[in-house]
Amino acid sequence: MSIRFGVSPIAWANDDMPELGGDTPLEGILADIRDVGFEGVELGGKFPRDVATLKPLLDGYGLDLIGGWYSGSLLVQDADAEIAALQPHLRLLKAMGSPVFVFAETSNAVHGNRSVPLTGTPLLADSDWARFGQRMTAVADYIQAQGLKFAYHHHLGTVVERAADMDAFIRHTGPSVGFTLDTGHAALGGVDYLQVIRDHPARIAHVHCKDFRADAYRALRESGASFLDGVLGGMFTVPGDGGIDYGAVMRALAGIDYSGWIVIEAEQDPAIAAPKPYAELGLRTLKTEAAKAGLA
Repeated sequence: MSIRFGVSPIAWANDDMPELGGDTPLEGILADIRDVGFEGVELGGKFPRDVATLKPLLDGYGLDLIGGWYSGSLLVQDADAEIAALQPHLRLLKAMGSPVFVFAETSNAVHGNRSVPLTGTPLLADSDWARFGQRMTAVADYIQAQGLKFAYHHHLGTVVERAADMDAFIRHTGPSVGFTLDTGHAALGGVDYLQVIRDHPARIAHVHCKDFRADAYRALRESGASFLDGVLGGMFTVPGDGGIDYGAVMRALAGIDYSGWIVIEAEQDPAIAAPKPYAELGLRTLKTEAAKAGLA
């Protein structure tokens, strides 16, 4: 069993809100990530997308490219069209030696729309799950055949947010469709992430660790705030600074012999929550709890 710890650059520079960290140079972000002690990083909006530039850049900081978010549209196009559309992203990941393909359905997602409240998540009709699942499985089969793990990212503001969504998604997809299990999105979506780990161990392809501030989230949701307002309002934070018991998470992962990346991804306003010390807290928390759980 092999565990590696990485981070998303979203705490330094937010792709959905470019004004957050928009003036932070990529070199400074990568230096922080290296100095904190991470082994890898996920793609961010500031990253070059050609391997000839990206590989020597990351090599210079001793970092591997873990993977990166891909926005899918399987509710509005078939698997063949999606496979054609994802080729540039796939080529980059393969050339960089990335082990995981993170996919999220965004054709009707609302998390990037500040006019839609946290309560306005789109619902998929019962009659639509079978076709969606068939298409997703076909894409995942293809990605698996290319040598990467397929890791679907459930996410607030998307069609896989709630426990019922997760259950329907699992029922209608095949075993090639793994998850990017995101503790923060699961907790706020009402998904029992520990139960998902225990009940569907073969589906846990990738892990994102973000924590949450319950009081901030509750107030924001009740006020009609959007997802992005929630980010600005501090509903997310790093492991060790919120309400999630990461000892339990690490014990659950150890219980299924999880092997792969564990990534800290906690979007905050970097002007309020300085990314480097928060990343240090998050990594220290995860390493401590992983060691206690025998996950290493």
